[in-house]
Amino acid sequence: MMGPRVILCTGGIGSGKSCVVRVFRTLGIPSYDCDGAAKDLYDRDAQLLEAVVGRVGPEVLDAAGRLDRKALSDKIFSDPSLLADIEALVHPAVIRDFGKWKSGQEVPLVVIESAILLEKPSFAPLFDCVVTVSAPEEVCISRVVARDGCTPEQVRRRMKAQWTDAARAARADYILENNDRQPLLPAIKDIIEKEKRRWKRQI
Repeated sequence: MMGPRVILCTGGIGSGKSCVVRVFRTLGIPSYDCDGAAKDLYDRDAQLLEAVVGRVGPEVLDAAGRLDRKALSDKIFSDPSLLADIEALVHPAVIRDFGKWKSGQEVPLVVIESAILLEKPSFAPLFDCVVTVSAPEEVCISRVVARDGCTPEQVRRRMKAQWTDAARAARADYILENNDRQPLLPAIKDIIEKEKRRWKRQI
């Protein structure tokens, strides 16, 4: 059986991309959480953890020898060059992990979920098409405030650090408006049918 086509589902903070991915899963499309895997790999990939500690020092480990994520965050987000070095270690590990996961999926389509994949050229070979999820800024802010307990201004700062909706839309094959008014299900079913047809043409 030919490998599955990979749909990247992306969107800015509060856009509701995780909600969209849940709909894909409900419709039988397996999903891989790229951002979540990046955090999880510190515990599962000894080679990655060793490389990170070698770059930033043993003070990012807790008493049990596991990664102290807050200590690492405090270091890398105050030093852009260090952040770039850590990403250069983490991204290949995520690519390897996704490849293993994908090879075990005997289905025509899978979804990879990530907020930043489009921004990173090294990830471009991973996906075949892009679904970008967008919502009005104030809707995104209210969702994140309710979810994370932060302030609107904190959300706006995080938004400024990400690509704009326009930049993501320029790279997208499909754009989903997740504004709590339009139903998502028909549009997602349509994407699945189109991508399944593309998969069949590749066989």
